[in-house]
Amino acid sequence: MITTIRSSKPLLSSFFSASSLQRSSSFSSPNFISFPSINNNNNNHYSNHKRMLASTMSHASSLHPQLVQGQVGDSFLRNVLSSMEHVYLNRNPTAKAMLDLTTDHDNQSICYDHLAFRTFGVDGHGIESMSKLFLDFGYTQMEELTFPKKKLRALWFSPPPIPNGVGGGSGVHGPLPRIFISELLVHQMSRQAQEIIHKYVGLSGATAGHERSALASALGCLTWPKPSHSEFQQLARESEYAAWTLVNGYTLNHVTISIHRLKPPLNDINNFNQFVEDNGFKLNSEGGVLKVSPDGLLLQSSTVADSIPFQFSDGFTESVPCSYIEFAQRLVLPQYKHLPQHEVEEVHRRDGFEVGNADKIFESTSKDQLTRKA
Repeated sequence: MITTIRSSKPLLSSFFSASSLQRSSSFSSPNFISFPSINNNNNNHYSNHKRMLASTMSHASSLHPQLVQGQVGDSFLRNVLSSMEHVYLNRNPTAKAMLDLTTDHDNQSICYDHLAFRTFGVDGHGIESMSKLFLDFGYTQMEELTFPKKKLRALWFSPPPIPNGVGGGSGVHGPLPRIFISELLVHQMSRQAQEIIHKYVGLSGATAGHERSALASALGCLTWPKPSHSEFQQLARESEYAAWTLVNGYTLNHVTISIHRLKPPLNDINNFNQFVEDNGFKLNSEGGVLKVSPDGLLLQSSTVADSIPFQFSDGFTESVPCSYIEFAQRLVLPQYKHLPQHEVEEVHRRDGFEVGNADKIFESTSKDQLTRKA
């Protein structure tokens, strides 16, 4: 049984201990409720830290509202995001290389436009399972997007105002990113696909979605057992999104660099795309390398996902798509075109997301893009 931690100070210090422990670990393919790459001689030690991390995340919302909305809550949330980012970067060398290359180019400071997660829309494992963490820390639910052909829906969440004196860093320690969470409409899938998804969601426990999704993302674990290779292939034939989620769970699907916040010349997405390709990385070509919203104010591109070896429950090992990195440039809204460049802030730029763009970005993990020659 997890003991409730009532004081905010030990709650946060226990999380920081677990977070720093995690950053020293190496992550491999997801495991079922277990720390990857653990030394057997220290199982009890690592298990204790894992329990502390689980406790702090489960009870974060019990913090006093003023603490959650203030610097204490902000610090806690950023440490959770940092753990999620650590898992993501360890599994995706392209994302890490792109962040390093961008940072090294003229000593850039990187801001994230948004972080994205995929979920199964069933039994509390859908959008609401991941959104709870962000809503507890001041995020606001915004518009819904629907993708009928892919049998998906998504919601995005706007970040809260940053408390004074924080958020001046880079990445997850800079301006808080938007959050984009999608879910597979499982009830629209074939009977065979529904049975596979319900089987694994059911094995993770009735409360796993609400109580363990953010924890699983921060630890790089699945909340259900590894599937068989045949079940993975069955889902992949019907929905690559479903197959991806079955083997990757709640891990970050992608992070997005805010291009317009970079220094020239990389603050133009066309220049940035050229920079990506000049460094030998392949961009998602679905619908064209550059995805443009109908109003012409939201410009997006992304790399093709990395692949990682995954050992299925029947012993079969195969490379499966992992995650990718996206790039977004938000142009100034027409009513603010008169503003001098040095006065333009994020609030003056195009906000939100676009179904057409997002639909093509989803293809960054598809087999067609992974196997396409550069």
